Amino acid sequence: MTRRPRILRGLAPGIALVVAACSSPAGAPISTAPIPPLSNVAGISATPAAPSDGSSADIHVIKHVIVIMQENRSFDTYFGTYPAADGIPMSGGNPTVCVPDPARGTCDAPFHMTANMDAGGPHNVANATADISGGAMNGFVGQAEAAKKGCAATFNPTCAGPGTPDVMGYMDGREIPNYWTWASDYVLQDHIFEPNASWSLPEHLFMVSGWSAICANPNDPMSCTSNILNPGLPTAKKPSPYAWTDLTYLLHKNNVSWGYYLSNGTQPDCADDAMVCTPGAQNATVPGIWNPLPGFSDVKADGQTGNVQTVDNFLNAAKSGTLPAVSWVVPNGKVSEHPPALVSDGQSYVTSLIDAVMTGPDWSSTAIFLAWDDWGGFYDNVVPPTVDGNGYGLRVPGLVISPYARHGYVDHQTLSFDAYLKFIEDDFLGGQRIDPATDGRPDSRPDVRENASQLGNLAVDFDFSAAPRAGVLLSTTPPTDLH
Repeated sequence: MTRRPRILRGLAPGIALVVAACSSPAGAPISTAPIPPLSNVAGISATPAAPSDGSSADIHVIKHVIVIMQENRSFDTYFGTYPAADGIPMSGGNPTVCVPDPARGTCDAPFHMTANMDAGGPHNVANATADISGGAMNGFVGQAEAAKKGCAATFNPTCAGPGTPDVMGYMDGREIPNYWTWASDYVLQDHIFEPNASWSLPEHLFMVSGWSAICANPNDPMSCTSNILNPGLPTAKKPSPYAWTDLTYLLHKNNVSWGYYLSNGTQPDCADDAMVCTPGAQNATVPGIWNPLPGFSDVKADGQTGNVQTVDNFLNAAKSGTLPAVSWVVPNGKVSEHPPALVSDGQSYVTSLIDAVMTGPDWSSTAIFLAWDDWGGFYDNVVPPTVDGNGYGLRVPGLVISPYARHGYVDHQTLSFDAYLKFIEDDFLGGQRIDPATDGRPDSRPDVRENASQLGNLAVDFDFSAAPRAGVLLSTTPPTDLH
């Protein structure tokens, strides 16, 4: 294990959010090698060559897959100026795009943003359609101006913050140094899209099941129809409304361990996509927008609801070397990066999770996938591809962090959260998909998302033949330009 005391703009060692999990174990070597200056990192000009195939035959060196899902950032917001990535169109360092600003009768170009607390824009189905604007990708400012005001602090997907919209703002290594460091040390994915053009609940349903639906009969998987606007939450009358099959059914059937970990606190967005609501409570025992698995009938039938736990159990498992084969980790509102949450709090929280894994015994056989669940109303320049009637939605940031991940590699494949399902299925289930025709629990989903012809192969992001690299710890409190 190595510790990186400074990166990009000189990160000083900080106090981890979870000290026990983020401290180097006794006897762990500390790197004394000089750290490349910012000019070297910014000088990346080309993407290393990808292998001719996914080398998936060696995928089984990965014994632990961790999906960390943060909130509400478009790719261009965080990595729009990252070298070699498909970012904001520029000429001579200046953006060449300008998005119409209906309120002022002009247009707004992307600008460098240093606000720790930002606002973003509305981000439900109608807003996605308007933002994409038939492929013009120019509806972002108008949607933010037309959104309901004064309710952004409630995590409402129909809201935007007060004042001039900030949806055209972008950050770089000065504001989010740890995210940019992981991109330069491991893999950045610049064509990963939210699985559907909507908000948090449908995204999380897709993350664990490859679908978002509403079911006429909670006991009948064949009674479900696609719904990416308001699939609903469990109620007293329907405690398990999600009747279709999720990935945990196959994991349980094949004796593959899993855990879903979340931080107690508040959840984002309104539970019914309503116009106004107060932040709801979030805990492991209550189904919620970020915690959908307790609402799946197969999870209850399999007696697996106890696998949904608080994040301290994840940290303890990372420390002790008892991580399950598959982990999903979601935040609470404060550390989510969902406006108006502070960007710095989210980066610190994510760093504490990844440092914990890197210091633990399971690091040498782990793959971490870090993403943000939807675009949050922020600008992005890439038109989403269409795979079916549900998506894809807009582009989000994606990172791959693993001792086998390629170094400084920018993956240009078309990806979505379906690729996480596909990777897990290839690694632990012999390639079995959540497929009504073959999985033993047929449902009425319109297609098998993991088999979409456009979907890339995450195995390309790894070199499984290489010796595993030691982890590099980052400070949970790096100096930044955020204010």
